[in-house]
Amino acid sequence: MTHTESAVTEEFLHFVWEQRLFRSEGLKTISGDHLEILEPGTLNGDSGPDFFNARVRINGTLWAGNIEIHRMSSDWYRHRHQDDPCYDNIILHVVHRCDQQVLRSDGQEIPTLVLPVPAHVLDGFSELMRSRLRIPCQDKIRDTDVFMLKIGFNRLMVERLQEKTGEINNMLEQNRHDWKEAFYQVLARSFGLKVNAVPFELLAKAMPEPILGKHRDNLRQTEALLFGQSGLLHLELLGDDYFLNLRSEYEFLSKKYHLQPLSGHLWKFMRTRPVNFPTIRIAQFAALIHKNGSLFSLLDDQMTLAGLKERFQVCASPYWNNHYRFSQVSGNSCKHLGEKAVESLIINCLAPFLFVYGEQTGKQALKDKALEWLDQIAPEENAVVREWEETGVKATSAFETQALLQLRNRYCEQKRCLHCHIGTRLIKNG
Repeated sequence: MTHTESAVTEEFLHFVWEQRLFRSEGLKTISGDHLEILEPGTLNGDSGPDFFNARVRINGTLWAGNIEIHRMSSDWYRHRHQDDPCYDNIILHVVHRCDQQVLRSDGQEIPTLVLPVPAHVLDGFSELMRSRLRIPCQDKIRDTDVFMLKIGFNRLMVERLQEKTGEINNMLEQNRHDWKEAFYQVLARSFGLKVNAVPFELLAKAMPEPILGKHRDNLRQTEALLFGQSGLLHLELLGDDYFLNLRSEYEFLSKKYHLQPLSGHLWKFMRTRPVNFPTIRIAQFAALIHKNGSLFSLLDDQMTLAGLKERFQVCASPYWNNHYRFSQVSGNSCKHLGEKAVESLIINCLAPFLFVYGEQTGKQALKDKALEWLDQIAPEENAVVREWEETGVKATSAFETQALLQLRNRYCEQKRCLHCHIGTRLIKNG
């Protein structure tokens, strides 16, 4: 068997059949009967025959029913279709190779077609499947019209946002469908970046937003509640005046609200830039709450990107100008939430949450706003985006970089070229 032949899969045969990429004139079954394909049917994504509601004409007689496709005709028996009544109404068995006659449960032969796959289609598919590149079509995509590539970005972007649905739904379930509390927790998780995402989420769950809301006008109390619940105020017995003041404030508030802190050892400082230390991120999170009150108010279909960024223009309190950790003096600099950090929060948290919220509440304007924000943000800078740039594909916005991430991670790396609008185009053209 050649490398090209070994690339043939049932999924590939489904693609060829559904797209009618084969020569349809002069078709005959393995028994020599004349065959005409009128309707290939509808692909079945569930159990049962591969295509429903097909119509074919065999020796002038019209047949309507289902189609089953296999790589080898003997797969019919290997899959034990002869024992399943669902396959009694198969009007045509389509195969790549016929190595065994196939009979119905009543002993009648099932009309079988050896699918005449065009050589250029098979070669195009085989070449992609054999590629060892992370983007299988990397060598060919340079010759592809960039407009044709970008025409599929909207679908990819919507698909990427919809993947967030599961994570957000889990948060909603945990919070009894309280959208405000769920968003507060998702945003907190994003504030922790990858290294401290889990501790930040646990902090938000241990420090309910309604309690913070009662003290948001007092930044010191907001900081005391967050730092106290983080457990970071309990890692040392002694510290400077700011540290001791926060701990004293927290001890009073924790008794008032019956709060139980996390373990301060959950937080990671190692292999983290000082500007992203959890102490700095918590202080910035406190400043964000102090400035905006209910964080859910950030999700508004009338909110412009500029207005949203302004709401995120916060600095950690002055103490942190010359500290990265409690009681350890450092060089002086304002620990503001930078534009790239804000854009990252919008891309990875606010836009997906707003999209899902709009989808589940039936508010299209919210979904449109989420996509609009992404389209207005400059393209991200990361290894995947640089990889695409090396192939000649240059993104012009975060909307496009997110689409390219989805394409690389969900299609290229998994060799799902048959489901990619570029892959299918290349396969068809050979």
